[in-house]
Amino acid sequence: MMAVRRTHLAFDLWICVSLLLFINSHSFYLPGVAPEDFQKGDLLKVKVNKLTSIKTQLPYSYYSLPYCKPEKIVDSAENLGEVLRGDRIENSPYVFNMREPQMCKVACRITLTAKTAKEFKEKINDEYRVNMILDNLPLVVPITRLDQESSTVYQHGFHVGLRGQYAETKEEKYFIHNHLAFTVRFHKDPQTETARIVGFEVKPFSVNHEYEGDWSEKTRLTTCDAHAKRAVTNSEAPQEVEDKKEIIFTYDVEFVESNVKWAYRWDTYLLMADDQIHWFSIVNSLMIVLFLSGMVAMIMLRTLYRDISKYNQLETQEEAQEETGWKLIHGDVFRPPTNSDLLCVYVGTGVQFFGMILITMSFAVLGFLSPSNRGGLMTAMLLLWVFMGIFAGYSSARLYKMFKGTEWKSITLRTAFMFPASVFAVFFVLNALIWGEKSSGAVPFGTMFALVVLWFGISVPLVFIGGYVGFKKPVLEDPVKTNKIPRQIPEQAWYMNPVFSVLIGGILPFGAVFIELFFILTSIWLQQFYYIFGFLFIVFAILIVTCAEITIVLCYFQLCSEDYLWWWRSYLTSGSSALYLFLYAAFYFFTKLEITKPVSGVLYFGYMLIVSYAFFVLTGTIGFYACFWFTRLIYYSVKID
Repeated sequence: MMAVRRTHLAFDLWICVSLLLFINSHSFYLPGVAPEDFQKGDLLKVKVNKLTSIKTQLPYSYYSLPYCKPEKIVDSAENLGEVLRGDRIENSPYVFNMREPQMCKVACRITLTAKTAKEFKEKINDEYRVNMILDNLPLVVPITRLDQESSTVYQHGFHVGLRGQYAETKEEKYFIHNHLAFTVRFHKDPQTETARIVGFEVKPFSVNHEYEGDWSEKTRLTTCDAHAKRAVTNSEAPQEVEDKKEIIFTYDVEFVESNVKWAYRWDTYLLMADDQIHWFSIVNSLMIVLFLSGMVAMIMLRTLYRDISKYNQLETQEEAQEETGWKLIHGDVFRPPTNSDLLCVYVGTGVQFFGMILITMSFAVLGFLSPSNRGGLMTAMLLLWVFMGIFAGYSSARLYKMFKGTEWKSITLRTAFMFPASVFAVFFVLNALIWGEKSSGAVPFGTMFALVVLWFGISVPLVFIGGYVGFKKPVLEDPVKTNKIPRQIPEQAWYMNPVFSVLIGGILPFGAVFIELFFILTSIWLQQFYYIFGFLFIVFAILIVTCAEITIVLCYFQLCSEDYLWWWRSYLTSGSSALYLFLYAAFYFFTKLEITKPVSGVLYFGYMLIVSYAFFVLTGTIGFYACFWFTRLIYYSVKID
């Protein structure tokens, strides 16, 4: 009967994993916005977003550079996540008519000053890219890969300009991309003759435009001319960026019919070219889990076997002597730890994090957090964090009551403020640095106030409600009675040293996720889309199992060596994986990123410190509850004389 149940369980698990991978491999998502149908000649308005650079990580508003401006600049309404990401979406002078190609359309003409020329040069030097949006689709530059036949990758946004040299001189010059050849891909409905936009691409050019006579609105360029069907090519002389240089901004628009349907238009952005590496990540993580599962199963079976042997009076003297280790300390194993209040706070915060990540990832796997909804993921995580406060208060109060605590309001207050306050303090300092750089990534005062309202107005009251309910619940009874006088802990072997075992315990949980961590860091710091949540969900599940199992294994060894101080060590064992995460982030910074500005380096390590702290709280809580369950289980299962 048990074998049949195990077979069904294994089959159900395989079905779940297969379904997640199917969802992931087909880039399943809900588009996030309603499709808009365009008739021929309908107005298409291009919006501009922030200027971004992977070298500085400091976004700037599009109009921080003297680009062509419309008559009136109108800001689009941004959600909380967009503002925190530094998005600043505004209208632009680039206006098209649906399915009506345009050639050499003049956007504006400017003359550089020493100041504006310097600004352009700085942005070109830092490899800034211009981001635009049409019908909620971000602008991409198609790039053909030379190492693979007919393989095209898409770069998000086009570079402000480039550096180069003329053939006859070695002096380095700066050139601006002042001509944009747009391609709008559309999918036409054969019945209604309406069309939907499914792609927005650009090829940027640097062209030193020329014209005859004095400049006027009717002036025709000689470098490109719609009437003469003369298009811009790479052979044109480039446009230099220097003081008193005249720059004419122009653009072409081409409309290309596509077989891609509107529901699948994001697939090009989310194309996963390295799925084999993700499969390797999954297999690598599963090997770690299988190894740990074998050890846990062996421990559980040996423990149960010994107990059964005792009841049947079949145990040998050698086995009895060996098993006295963890049974011998039954009178001390549930003694409250030092700094038990702090442990309650951290456990409650970890439960809050766990709930937030689990629900966020579930919605992401099901496709509700579409990439077309910019900032949706960050907004969802913030709101879920706020509402999960009720579980934080409940968990910390329940544990606090078990430790014979009486001041539940004090512990609830610390749960509501300790982690958010420390993160908010670091965030405030980093935000001040971004303000100093005059970047659009700086969070405005209004948004900062909204975050404080969410914290004090919703999160704190919910933590108190959870704490009140948790403290009113009956206290969790210990499986065995605790002695009044603590037992002396015998001298431990070198490998059972707390620092050593804690550091060893963090290696395997980190090893289970570090390959996927590379892709997450790449998506954050190299500004690429991350939408393989099927893989990520499986890796998250493997992380949970790994943290639980490594903590149980090391906790068992600790108890066998008659060391009953397991409370904090169980938390720190799996939580120490955060240390390896931070060290890997430092390794990634020096090997993969080209950040040169000190401020950008401080921002990177500041944000990664927050992420590592959050990872410590999450993994530590998983390990604590696993060890808590294991310890109660084994002491319930034995008969203490």
